[in-house]
Amino acid sequence: MKMIVIGCTHAGTAAVLNIKKLHPDAEITVYERNDNISFLSCGIALYVGGIVQDPSGLFYCSPEKLAEMGVVTKMRHDVLDVDLDGKIIKVCNLETKETFEDSFDKLIITTGSWPIMPKIKGIDLENILISKNYSHSNTIIEKAKTAQKITVVGAGYIGIELVEAFNAQGKTVSLIDSQDRILSKYLDREFTEIAEKALLEKSIELHLNETIEGFEGNNGKVTRVLTNKGQYETDLVILCIGFRPNTELFRGKVEMLPNGAIIVDEYMRTSKQDVFAAGDSCAVVYNPTGRHEYIPLATNAVRMGTLIARNIEKPTTKYLGTQGTSGIKIFDYNIAATGLTEETAKMMDMDVQSSMLVDNYRPEFMPEYESLQLKVVFESKSGRIVGGQILSKADLTQSMNTLSVCIQNRMTIDELAFVDFFFQPHFNKPWNFLNSVALKA
Repeated sequence: MKMIVIGCTHAGTAAVLNIKKLHPDAEITVYERNDNISFLSCGIALYVGGIVQDPSGLFYCSPEKLAEMGVVTKMRHDVLDVDLDGKIIKVCNLETKETFEDSFDKLIITTGSWPIMPKIKGIDLENILISKNYSHSNTIIEKAKTAQKITVVGAGYIGIELVEAFNAQGKTVSLIDSQDRILSKYLDREFTEIAEKALLEKSIELHLNETIEGFEGNNGKVTRVLTNKGQYETDLVILCIGFRPNTELFRGKVEMLPNGAIIVDEYMRTSKQDVFAAGDSCAVVYNPTGRHEYIPLATNAVRMGTLIARNIEKPTTKYLGTQGTSGIKIFDYNIAATGLTEETAKMMDMDVQSSMLVDNYRPEFMPEYESLQLKVVFESKSGRIVGGQILSKADLTQSMNTLSVCIQNRMTIDELAFVDFFFQPHFNKPWNFLNSVALKA
């Protein structure tokens, strides 16, 4: 059986490694635009900030390793066209400019996503960068060496992490976002207010509820950011506005969401026979709503790629869906979330309520303890849990993994109140805080 994999970051690498494990005789060819695979983009801010000194640790596989396994690895090759009915692809070797065709029995689409670049005045000026791959991270590091005023556009996870990294280097940092608060997709206002205060205490400038309208520069380099509310001097701009699926090659050929995210079934099959897809190029079933949503996360990508390997010959293992569980560290605060925020749920016209707990995570008779803030969102009528968030200077983020399981299994807030959690004064109180927030509800 001849398989072609287009794109090889998280989902593609997981698919290839597991196919070779389960089907050692499989004939696999990988086509990848870049000269590397499996880069952990979640580590860019750690690399930029100098916490990770050796970037080799941000790769967990290599073209050489795939080649040793018998995988034909075509790096720096761009797939130009795909005939899904004829099972033929057209490819360009980016080094030699040679074009050729290849055929397949099974096609695996793991083309990932690409940062959104707004078409606005001055966007092509030098020192306006994006943050996605290894090459980007090296460019950011090099440009930041001579930049004192750095502007980050986009207050999602990547933007916040870069802001903290630049602040640690003594840079003057500004954060701009069109929403009226940071991390609005992941956290409710009670949590973002604390995080914003932490940023302000580090002298980070927040320009929220402001829309970028353009850039100005001198000698081809950016010098000023223009918004609907003002203009700000800058030496370097990092755009972290968001991502869109890199799927233009397949538009009109497989079923997609309006934004281009490929829709797959529970076995990672697209609407076209023998064509599979996984990772940031795909829509996934979002368990809090039961609908296909676009949630580009490395965790989703690795799971989906692994499932392709299990289902490539016949459907065997179903995808369980996702809660979009995620975490971030902002200075002293450990923050995590899963599922829907209360604000997002209400924007979707869902009838939800929430329970908030502010408490110390372990008994006050212990020599040291930290406070926590925990919120659980649930449907008003059924009590079904649909989301949760936690913030503390203690690392309690794993509790959101627990809550993720609760959402996946459609547990109710009443059931959470009496789940069996252990008690040990080093770690928690007799009533675990997950029990307590549910009991309060």
